[in-house]
Amino acid sequence: MNKTYEVSGKPVEVLRDLELTLCADRITVVLGQSGCGKTTLLRIVAGLEEADSGQVEFSAESKTGIMFQEPRLMPWLTVRRNITFGLKKREITKELVDRLIRMTGLNGFEDAYPSQLSGGMQQRVALARVLAYDAFYILMDEPFAALDYFTRKKMQNELLRIWEESRKGVLFVTHSIDEALVLGHRIVILENGKSKKEYDLSGCAYPRDLLSPDMIAVKKDIIENIETDGQTG
Repeated sequence: MNKTYEVSGKPVEVLRDLELTLCADRITVVLGQSGCGKTTLLRIVAGLEEADSGQVEFSAESKTGIMFQEPRLMPWLTVRRNITFGLKKREITKELVDRLIRMTGLNGFEDAYPSQLSGGMQQRVALARVLAYDAFYILMDEPFAALDYFTRKKMQNELLRIWEESRKGVLFVTHSIDEALVLGHRIVILENGKSKKEYDLSGCAYPRDLLSPDMIAVKKDIIENIETDGQTG
């Protein structure tokens, strides 16, 4: 897969001969510095942009849901109605909404409006909305980056708990090494639009102890493999 943008009249390669296979029931984390092409990759997989060459291929099902860094909730809708926004009436049931509210820890906030919620709670609503869409694969573009440390940790734990319950595939983009180690079954380092190195952590049980010798060794290796410069993407 290749993607080039024109910046100030000059072509800038964002993705270069990128090949990536995603597992349908695992969390794949794409890790890299700002400008390495992470978000561009996610948008192409989501169908929001087209690659210049190459293609995205799915198995039988191709329904994906995307969660952005901002919650992007409708301010005039309650939590319940934000969760079901975009669904057809026949797809909305009380059982569905109640299950998603319970799953994302929104009990008691069903009738609240976005302005009445903290940033972390708003992201819970955004996550519930993606789950309501019933996508077979979930795309997440640094969804917890704007949260404080403690809220971010809670949301990471919530995502893992929900994954345990749903076993949906997730493509998670981040520039945080610790977040990648906490969440990923597989970590892909993206650098200058190419996959530089991959790490298989599928044998490491949750929750992860980032101070364990194994995790420290992986983190050191990741740091050594991430360069200090990158390109716009």
